[in-house]
Amino acid sequence: MALQISATNPEHPALLLALPWQLPLEEWPEEYLVPLPRGISRHVVRYARAGEEIIAVKELAERPAKREYELLRDLDRLGIPAVDPLGVVTGRTDEAGGPLEPVLITRHLGGSMPYRSMFETTLRPATMHRLMDALAVLLVRLHLAGFAWGDCSLSNTLFRRDAGAYAAYLVDAETGELHPALSTGQREYDLDLARVNISGELLDLEASGALHPSVDPIDFGTEIAARYRRLWEELTRTSVYPAGKYHYIERRIRRLNDLGFDVAEMQIEHAAGGDTVTFVPKVVDAGHHQRQLLRLTGLDAEENQARRLLTDLESWMATQDDYAPGGPPLGARPEVLAHRWVREVFRPTVRAVPAGARGAMDPAEIYHELLEHRWYLSERAQHDIGLDTAVADFVTHVLPRAAQDALEPEETP
Repeated sequence: MALQISATNPEHPALLLALPWQLPLEEWPEEYLVPLPRGISRHVVRYARAGEEIIAVKELAERPAKREYELLRDLDRLGIPAVDPLGVVTGRTDEAGGPLEPVLITRHLGGSMPYRSMFETTLRPATMHRLMDALAVLLVRLHLAGFAWGDCSLSNTLFRRDAGAYAAYLVDAETGELHPALSTGQREYDLDLARVNISGELLDLEASGALHPSVDPIDFGTEIAARYRRLWEELTRTSVYPAGKYHYIERRIRRLNDLGFDVAEMQIEHAAGGDTVTFVPKVVDAGHHQRQLLRLTGLDAEENQARRLLTDLESWMATQDDYAPGGPPLGARPEVLAHRWVREVFRPTVRAVPAGARGAMDPAEIYHELLEHRWYLSERAQHDIGLDTAVADFVTHVLPRAAQDALEPEETP
């Protein structure tokens, strides 16, 4: 059988052909390899350079190689944190014509570390808690997307530092399965595997003297299950609020944001005696909100500003009746309703703040500040006070104080 390279990018096969596929991975010369830390794997894995890219090459049988390749592509389309699949090489033979195992090729995740490399210097318990948090978040994201991992462990995960915390990435999807949705039993099976695997890995570290003496491996294995269940409950539960308590919805969204999740969709059902609010969370990539806000409204804002404005836009859309004065019927395209929100809500609200009092704040930042002030006043009043009241109070009480603070000289220590 002739050598075959299946790749996601047309440029990759030409770059990959230069590698010594006629040799088993264990025998690849140093000139092709990149000295990066590797985690524990049941397969032979090597890091190599292909053109300007650093790739991870893993030997395994043809069927699981192709299956894992497709699963990683599915996870990439779903926006799940995982290594990028680049290709599969089959039909390998040695110089004598004997068959060699196929390989799966993925892109090296820059700045990432396998857990064993992180434990070369004994990690403090607080750092280990952050690793468990990151892995629990990854498992929740996978389950929300309908992916049953089948082998969740520290060994099958890569970690990257993320502003004082850690981000976890799936690195081995060989045992995974993608479904439209997961049953409770499928999720609990994954969770039980994670608990057992992590406790076992930490026991190995303890035996080698690489674990902090205050860390109990069994307790840490159990911790991921507790963290996972708290996250899952917060993300999937249905909340019922009294009519008019729309600031409660915002409070719920803030909690989800604090957990590291953004609400890309939400369904609001109006029922007799209250509003049933069902959140459908979706993890989105960096810059997602900027691009979405620009596409819908033409407003160019920073990422956090854009996320805040989109949340307000979605809440406003959900409150529209079949026909609003001068507006289209319910069911109009989101772009139409979004431009109407800009025209009838965003611009009038921003213009209500005197131009001379805005300082260096751009319109998106002004609107964000007004929404923050509205939320604060609504929490204090225990009912939604509305934007008009918030703007009036902001202009009367907040802006003069901010201007005075800016004029006063700073005290010298």
